[in-house]
Amino acid sequence: MTTPAPTPPAPETETESVLRHRPFTLFWGARVASTLANQMQIVAVGWQVYQLTHSAFDLGMVGLVQFLPALVLALVVGHVADRYDRRKIARICLFIEGLAAAALAIGSYHGWLTKEVIFAIVFVIGATRAFESPTVQALVPGLVPPRLLPRAIAWSASATQTAVIIGPALGGFIYVLGPSAVYASSSTLFLMASLLVALIRIESVLPRREPATVKSVLAGIAFIRSRPAILGAISLDLFAVLLGGATALLPIYAHDILSTGPLGLGLLRSAPAVGALSMAIFLARRPLSRKVGRSMFTAVAIFGLATVVFALSRSFALSLAALVVLGASDMISVVVRSSFVQLETPDHMRGRVSAVNSVFIGTSNQLGEFESGVTAAWLGPVHAVVLGGVGTIVVVLLWIRLFPTLFKLDRLADPHAQAAANPEPSSAGAAKAG
Repeated sequence: MTTPAPTPPAPETETESVLRHRPFTLFWGARVASTLANQMQIVAVGWQVYQLTHSAFDLGMVGLVQFLPALVLALVVGHVADRYDRRKIARICLFIEGLAAAALAIGSYHGWLTKEVIFAIVFVIGATRAFESPTVQALVPGLVPPRLLPRAIAWSASATQTAVIIGPALGGFIYVLGPSAVYASSSTLFLMASLLVALIRIESVLPRREPATVKSVLAGIAFIRSRPAILGAISLDLFAVLLGGATALLPIYAHDILSTGPLGLGLLRSAPAVGALSMAIFLARRPLSRKVGRSMFTAVAIFGLATVVFALSRSFALSLAALVVLGASDMISVVVRSSFVQLETPDHMRGRVSAVNSVFIGTSNQLGEFESGVTAAWLGPVHAVVLGGVGTIVVVLLWIRLFPTLFKLDRLADPHAQAAANPEPSSAGAAKAG
């Protein structure tokens, strides 16, 4: 009697492979912890500044003092990310953010925290995050094999969106105990994230430290300008977010148009993140494999269409649904764009390219809110949001004509395959005509 051969174990799926890469798992945990900490801190700082000043202008200043260092340091931080160990940079940045949150906690507890001190500490946080953001973006490709990068980016985005949903509510809940409790919790999470990054072990060669010249500092901008498809991908996101900034006017919609209260406003604010999280998880399990360029353009067009539907809706349920679709379509664009840019950029350039990309993203978010406010003041909120949504669709049509290589992009490139043929990756190499 023969013994039946044992059934071979089922092959490990690519999704499981991503999650079982210990460096990426540690990175994912660090992203959850740091984003939670940041979201909780944003709630506490905003509420505390308003309690101290009762000034909407000062609330706007909180965002400005965080954005300015990111804008001023953009070229410097990218160069640093390409010259030094990115894990160390991320670890140090998270540690400093933990210390800054601890300073806010101590100042709140002892009662010496003034508006000016908060702005100074928030400025330090903004400068630190200016270094952290592009470094973290450039770090991801080194944590997983190239073929798994789109899944890794999707899982990383899911971590961020989960924290965006949970963080503000958790911060508001803890604020009942006082602002110092929120800041202390944020400090603990930042330090935990720093420890998780410190535990990441990957085989990597330190980047060649080229001299810090004007040419090397500006190399990120020069590289993007020399790659039309990369420029098209980054600028498409810039103009889509800049024009389609419906979320900036949510308080007006909640109060004056949909006639709902603070709870309704909270649901409206969470809806885009819910859609983005759902899509991020879906793409992590079933990544786009063909016609990724068309998928990105289609997603941005749907983003604009969902913006128009939200603008014209008078139903709370329909408005929620439109915001969920808006968030989901935006996530498709984010995953495709991020994967494409990272795969098409040589490792020694990723810090500088990511720094420029971070400025584009930050500029679109900040200026998008400003544009929405100004347009709403001129035309009214409904016309302003409709105009933004239609403008986004127009940009999509225009970008298809300006960047046909990006639109025809079929598959995301394999950098190893490219390196065998050409050590300098080319955007056009990943596209197929027709």
